[in-house]
Amino acid sequence: PRAPRLSSLSSPTHQRATKPERANDLPLPCSLPVPTPLAPTPAMAMDDVAFAAGSSSSAMDALAASSSAAAPADPSHGWQKVTYAKRSSRKPAAVAPAAPDLGGKPGGVFEGLDKRSQERHRAIQAARDAAAGYDSDDANANARVPWGSRSSDEGSDSDGAAAKDRPQAEAPKKPKKPKVKKPKVTVADAAALIDAESLAAHLVDISASYENQEGIQLMRFADYFGRAFANVSAAQFPWAKMFKESPMPKMVDVPLSHVPEPVCKTASDWISQRSPDALGEFVLWCIDSIMSELSGPTVGPKGAKKVVQQTPKAQVAIFVVLALTLRRKPDVLINLSPKIVGNSKYLGQEKLPIIAWVINQASQGDLVSGMFSWSHSLFPTVCAKSSGNPQSRDLVLQLLERFLTTPNASKARAMLLNGAVRKGERLVPAGTLDLFMRCTFPVPNARVKATERFEAAYPIIKELALVGTPGSKAVKQASQQLLPLAVKAMQENNAELAKEATDVFIWCLTQSPESYKLWVSAIFFLCLCTALSYTRKWLRLMFNLCFQDKLHAENIQASVAVLRKITADWKTLSPKLNSEALKATLRSLKAKNEAALEEAEDSGEKASIKEADKYCKAIIGRLSRGATCLKGSLLVIALAAGAGFMLSPNLDLTADLEKLQAMALELQAMASEYLRSF
Repeated sequence: PRAPRLSSLSSPTHQRATKPERANDLPLPCSLPVPTPLAPTPAMAMDDVAFAAGSSSSAMDALAASSSAAAPADPSHGWQKVTYAKRSSRKPAAVAPAAPDLGGKPGGVFEGLDKRSQERHRAIQAARDAAAGYDSDDANANARVPWGSRSSDEGSDSDGAAAKDRPQAEAPKKPKKPKVKKPKVTVADAAALIDAESLAAHLVDISASYENQEGIQLMRFADYFGRAFANVSAAQFPWAKMFKESPMPKMVDVPLSHVPEPVCKTASDWISQRSPDALGEFVLWCIDSIMSELSGPTVGPKGAKKVVQQTPKAQVAIFVVLALTLRRKPDVLINLSPKIVGNSKYLGQEKLPIIAWVINQASQGDLVSGMFSWSHSLFPTVCAKSSGNPQSRDLVLQLLERFLTTPNASKARAMLLNGAVRKGERLVPAGTLDLFMRCTFPVPNARVKATERFEAAYPIIKELALVGTPGSKAVKQASQQLLPLAVKAMQENNAELAKEATDVFIWCLTQSPESYKLWVSAIFFLCLCTALSYTRKWLRLMFNLCFQDKLHAENIQASVAVLRKITADWKTLSPKLNSEALKATLRSLKAKNEAALEEAEDSGEKASIKEADKYCKAIIGRLSRGATCLKGSLLVIALAAGAGFMLSPNLDLTADLEKLQAMALELQAMASEYLRSF
């Protein structure tokens, strides 16, 4: 029987779909198996297919007719047509020599294969040539194209698609350009470029543009310096580290020392024309901006990576405008002190250097303003507890020592004493003196390294707290505030502190008659009254009537200390004390001692009461003897002078009156000397 007509070159049972890995391993087309009826005929090779291409079409028709008669149930005889999506772009190779005859008729039975089989054979031959190394460049390109992706149905247009699918040669990598490092700009370099005329023009412009909006003017003023210092990196101005590690004298002029003097003068003149309210808000905004940089990183959710805290960015412009404002208008800081001290946002060990720097800037403009902020705000807040942070205490003392020695000790003292009372408030209030006194005179086992520094500064602090014209309103107010605090200090088990508090108590007696009344009043309750208001006299009177006897017994030790001091230093203190007020106070104390002695049960308390009563009698006796002797002496002198005046033969009224006036002055001096002798 004749062989059936072939519809393709592959069979489902013999097709190889494996993609070639290399050009040398290209798979050859499958052999054409002969159907079962042609079992004796050997399988055809690919060369036979090429030979069959030259046979006549008539033989092919006869083969097809025979195949259809042999297998009517399967028209395709188990063969499938395999198409290829792409074709090789290689030009057709030379026609291979004809395959040997397979034993058929002259011309071969496959003479009728169409032209597509010839083209497929050319492609196969081209693959063989590539495997043999005839054309390595084209062979490598064809080897990367999957064999089954080539289609005989595509025309010449498929050549362009195949060319696109070929991998292009890798372009050479461009060498990386080295990063150009930006030049480092220091604070001094940036400040040197600021021009005073340019700043003045800018200030005139913003003043005209925002005529009635001083807040916006101040922000635009800060923006100008922000642009001037924009290129200064954090590494060039590590202000957080500088404030933490550098001493106070070194930081006072940072960073303003780099700004040219004409620029500072232009800015200061413009700042002086702004209102205090606008400047206060601007200063508070600057401080808040600096404090915000000291806040720690936000805590993330559980399991999140730990955030590394970055170095605070440089804010040179904020420090510059803040220093310029405080030096030109230091009073602004005094008005802001209550807001700063009472807010926890400004408290903390890491924020203290910033607050100290701010106060130091105000002191550069006015030493009294800086000292006022220190004594009313910084020192009471930091040193209120004896167990405070040593670093904080050291920073506070550094600031005080700078105040007391700038420009030198004598000039600083004179400037501070001239401003001891500022707008009705004392430069060093009573509470600050009491706290400083306790730091200066601690118990022996509580002394620290800073105690010597407190001792060195205590005389000037005490002088500032007590200075004033005797009898003036400011001095009377200070004496009423200090007396209860002194009584409380005298009751503590500290000999040095009690001695110093006694001196302060006696000073209070010499300055105001009201202090004698406070001596026999409810002292501890008056501490509360003093803190609340000094005008609630009805509250004092009510408490005196109800509880003064009981509180006198509790405060007997303070009274004993004061009476002992007055008795020991009678010659020095008697001219300063008010005799009538002192005598009335001692008589009241004596009566209270007799009442307290009857109710006392403790032997120690009875001994203290008896000692106080003894001193009261001694002082009253001196006052009484002095007054009696003085009256007698004056009477005798007056009679003698009168007799001499009447018996004088040459009576000259004018001259005699002058003599009498001189005698009166001598009598007054004699009386004073006589009182000191007691």
